[in-house]
Amino acid sequence: MAAGADTGGGAPPRGRFVTLEGIDGAGKSTHLAWLAERLRALGHEVVVTREPGGTPLGERLRSLILGESMAPDTEALLVFAARAEHLAQVIRPALARGAWVLSDRFTDATFAYQGGGRGIPPARIRALESWVHGDLQPDLTLFFDVPVALGQARLAATGAALDRFEQERAAFHERVRDAYLDRARAAPGRIRVIDASQPPSVIHKELEKIISTL
Repeated sequence: MAAGADTGGGAPPRGRFVTLEGIDGAGKSTHLAWLAERLRALGHEVVVTREPGGTPLGERLRSLILGESMAPDTEALLVFAARAEHLAQVIRPALARGAWVLSDRFTDATFAYQGGGRGIPPARIRALESWVHGDLQPDLTLFFDVPVALGQARLAATGAALDRFEQERAAFHERVRDAYLDRARAAPGRIRVIDASQPPSVIHKELEKIISTL
């Protein structure tokens, strides 16, 4: 059953599942925090989470994925292992009780990073997607798009230590961005592309309009 559907029989309406995507340095975390605050002000229960991670096991897997060198297939399998736990322990229960789930990344990120970036065939990722979450897809995906050079400049400006994805060369991030844009063109009803090079105030007005449609 898709998120947002009414289960009937007196059960609460299905919650909403919103994911935020973008290359490193796109500003997702800042906009996620604003969006969560806005939705709570409207009276919604909001669960904020992230991938990989979101559960104790998922966070341990996250540290491996972001910190340890590994084969691309191993990386993809660990991402989906963390996702399976995330769905079972956080996402599905929250949606079942009517909450809004805001996730910093989901399966679109796997198609972008492990598919576009690492070169894993999309069919292999689709097989894992079908196994792990079947027909459950986000109600809305917000893709915060910035040129790779801007994303890398933003990362450098923070002065924070970079994980092994953030340390990749620009060509890797260009492939990731291209894969995201391909996904957006293939699913325009679900994935909304936002020019994340704009000032936050402008982006938040756009987010306000988009969320009102849900």
